[in-house]
Amino acid sequence: MRILLIEDDYVLGEAIRDHVRADGHGVDWMQRLDDARAALDTVEYGLILLDLSLPDGRGLDLLKQLRRAGNPVPVIVTTAQDQVAIRIEGLNAGADDYLVKPFDLDELSARVSAVARRYAGLAAPQLRLGEASVNLATRTITLGDKPIAVTAREWAVLERLLSRRGGIVTKAEIEDSLYPFGAEIEGNAVEVYVSRLRKKLGQSVITTVRGMGYRIEP
Repeated sequence: MRILLIEDDYVLGEAIRDHVRADGHGVDWMQRLDDARAALDTVEYGLILLDLSLPDGRGLDLLKQLRRAGNPVPVIVTTAQDQVAIRIEGLNAGADDYLVKPFDLDELSARVSAVARRYAGLAAPQLRLGEASVNLATRTITLGDKPIAVTAREWAVLERLLSRRGGIVTKAEIEDSLYPFGAEIEGNAVEVYVSRLRKKLGQSVITTVRGMGYRIEP
C-alpha cells in the first residue's frame, strides 16, 4: 500500500517509516496537518497512520473532515493519550483502529495488515491462489508442504492485486503503492516483481490484460 504517516515526533516517525517500508509499503511521512492535506489532494492512499496532536492542529479534525467528504480511507490512530473518552471520540469520528504509544512496531504491522484486509474484503487471512496457499496474516506462502520465499516488495505487489481481486490493477497503481514522494522508480520494476510471483505461484495466477494492467481472477 501507499501509506500516509502523520507524526510530528521525529524519532518515532523515523522508526515507523522505516519499519513500514521494510514491510514493502510506500510511505509518505508528514509532520504537519497542512502538509498531510496537500498530500491527500495529490495521492490516493491505502491507509493513514494518524497522530492526534500535531503542531498545527488535532488529528481528529482531519479525520472528521475526511469522513464528512466521504473519503473511506482506512485510518489507524496513534496517540500517547490513553483516556477512554479520547479513544471513543476517535472511533466515533471514523477511525478504524487505535494504538496507544509506546507500541510494538510488529503489532503496528499486524494492525495495518488486518485493517487493509477488511477493506479489501479479505477478512479471512487464508486463501488459495492456484496450487498455493497464502496466509495474509503471517505473510507466508506454501506450495504443497514447501514454503515459498517472497520479498517484501513482491508481497506488496501481491497484496495490491488481491485488494482488487477480479479487477484490473494498472502498472501505475502498483508503482504508486510501492514508492513514496521523491523515490526513483525503475521503469520495469513492476514487470520484474510480477514475473517473480508467477514463477513462485504459477504462471496462470496473475493475468496480464494487454494495454491495461494485471489481474488475479476471483
